[in-house]
Amino acid sequence: MLVTLEDAKKLIEKGKVLHIAADESLLEQLPKGNWIAGTTPYFITEQGGITCKDKLFVNEMDCAVEHKISVYDKDNIFDITKDSYSNGITFLVMPFASDVAVYFAKEAPNSGDLLMNPTVGWITGFDLSTDASAKVFDGSSGKSYGDKAVALHICLPDDKIANLGIVNIFNIDEGDTKIEFTEDTLSVKKCLINGKEMFLYDYILENKINTQLPLVADYNGTYINVSIKSVSEEDKTVDLYAPVFSGKVYRFSSPVSDYAVSFAEQLKEFKDLKPIFSCNCILNYLYGELEGKATPPFAGPVTFGEIAYQLLNQTLVYAVVTDK
Repeated sequence: MLVTLEDAKKLIEKGKVLHIAADESLLEQLPKGNWIAGTTPYFITEQGGITCKDKLFVNEMDCAVEHKISVYDKDNIFDITKDSYSNGITFLVMPFASDVAVYFAKEAPNSGDLLMNPTVGWITGFDLSTDASAKVFDGSSGKSYGDKAVALHICLPDDKIANLGIVNIFNIDEGDTKIEFTEDTLSVKKCLINGKEMFLYDYILENKINTQLPLVADYNGTYINVSIKSVSEEDKTVDLYAPVFSGKVYRFSSPVSDYAVSFAEQLKEFKDLKPIFSCNCILNYLYGELEGKATPPFAGPVTFGEIAYQLLNQTLVYAVVTDK
């Protein structure tokens, strides 16, 4: 829910366990308490997508019977699996382009322990029209960080369980072009196109690929997107928002004519869902022109990357708590 600064302060003073997203100028004014937060001025509300710097998006974690807040860096980020509750959920926020976020992006798929406990969250961002930087906040200490991750670990009642979900409007292009990579990387030069080595940049140029479309791979039955950050004509480098992995087959997504319509079609099946958290990618917000358009029943921050066990791109991610 989108609330005023005064209302957010009242919730904190009541001792509520909270996840918060807002502009840094607002987060700096919050009192210490049971909360974590990340920076973004972009949100999808019940009324539609907005850019807002005078309100905060707050998720109340009334399901928590116990909680703890932890701060991590690149060297200990995967301690989140040790710190999580056996029956719980972990909310993780990391600053965009920070060392800890980059390391998590590359190594999370190799951590089997992450799958033992639901870990959901987002990469925090900033107003793209400014030169601001992304931050995360540990509400228990009042400290903010541009180079660390903050996690809110929640313990659930014995009769409840948390589940995560992904809404991905992209499908693999049914063409026969298979793209493979020889290493796990966030920056690509050469790759294998149908088994033949060539520059990915050349393939994109020659085939007039729309770089707003992500690469998509099948990860054990789930389509996972890898979005293109930039392409360099000078050295034929393609930089990515999330890593590609060796051993996976990627294809470019088939075109999406209307993001809002595509979301609406997919969201019909979720109309009775009551998520405790959701977030949507900044690329969906921009490319899909989601300002003023709602994605019911999901509302939350617009992010620079989504986390559902691992880093994702151009997806909507959500968490629910249900009866066992």
